[in-house]
Amino acid sequence: MEFSAKQIAEYIHGEIVGNEHATVHTFAKIEEGVPGAISFLSNPKYTHYIYTTQSTIVLVNKDFEPEQPVSATLIKVDNAYESLAQLLTLYEQNKPKKTGIDPLASIAPTAKIGKDVYIGPFACIEAGAEIGDNACIHPHVTVGSHVKIGSNTTLYPHVTIYQDCRIGNNCILHAGCVIGADGFGFAPSPEGYDKIPQIGIVILEDNVEIGANTCVDRATMGATIIHKGVKLDNLIQIAHNVEIGSHTVMASQGGVAGSAKIGEWCVFAGQVGVAGHIKVGDRVTIGAQSGIPGNTKSGSTLMGYPAIDPKLFARSAVIYKKLPDMYEDMRRMQKELEELKKQLNK
Repeated sequence: MEFSAKQIAEYIHGEIVGNEHATVHTFAKIEEGVPGAISFLSNPKYTHYIYTTQSTIVLVNKDFEPEQPVSATLIKVDNAYESLAQLLTLYEQNKPKKTGIDPLASIAPTAKIGKDVYIGPFACIEAGAEIGDNACIHPHVTVGSHVKIGSNTTLYPHVTIYQDCRIGNNCILHAGCVIGADGFGFAPSPEGYDKIPQIGIVILEDNVEIGANTCVDRATMGATIIHKGVKLDNLIQIAHNVEIGSHTVMASQGGVAGSAKIGEWCVFAGQVGVAGHIKVGDRVTIGAQSGIPGNTKSGSTLMGYPAIDPKLFARSAVIYKKLPDMYEDMRRMQKELEELKKQLNK
């Protein structure tokens, strides 16, 4: 597929600076630009690349003013990164879509399959499962009994969805993620630990994306709920009976303990840990490797363990590095104080 600068500008409502007839057929990072590629510039750290890039077209923010000649055709937009996302979505939608059911797929007679569904080889659709229209189920996916999957949802290879779980429309589940495994529930006894049956389910609402090898556990009773628009990165653990509010995003290697409630529009950086049975408010931002042991107010920005204001955490980190020297100074002052006391007593 090939598009001109004029076509692209019309689609993303941009202003062309340069040749409106310039054409592109691929995407490239601005530092790796090649002729025929479209790139973008949104981070000021990469500004110097715009003067040397070989890309034919570059998306820039409207306030960008070059300090040197630029050979590429520029398209000025309100937000270059968002405009790139729109173009990538358009590109993805125009890729050939897989359809049809492979003869090597295993589909129970009582399963219900919608229109224009793709089911790849060695996928397993168990009894009573329902697959919505235009769903795409890649090889080696397992859809458990009585699972319901909405329309336009994509399950990549080796996704496993346990029995009775609910997946909404327009969801994306990446390779190896597990939805609906048992929550970590055990009761101590004299002989060890007795398993507590996990009889609940998992509900993923519409437009949820789950990263590779991420696990969302089923509830002990009721449901673990991931609300609409949530995006979870790879290698995240969501425990039983957790509820994550709409449009919250979590980077990789995070963990949320059982029955925690996460608000809407939150942003969690990598390796954040959330204690069980607590409530995190709406629009909370949490820095990498932070620990959240208690309830958190809406609108907070936190970092560290226990998580505190980022500026306070930065000041504390500076002091932490000095603690060994401060400890030695304190010991020396204690000795001097003891000597002074002895002299006074004499």
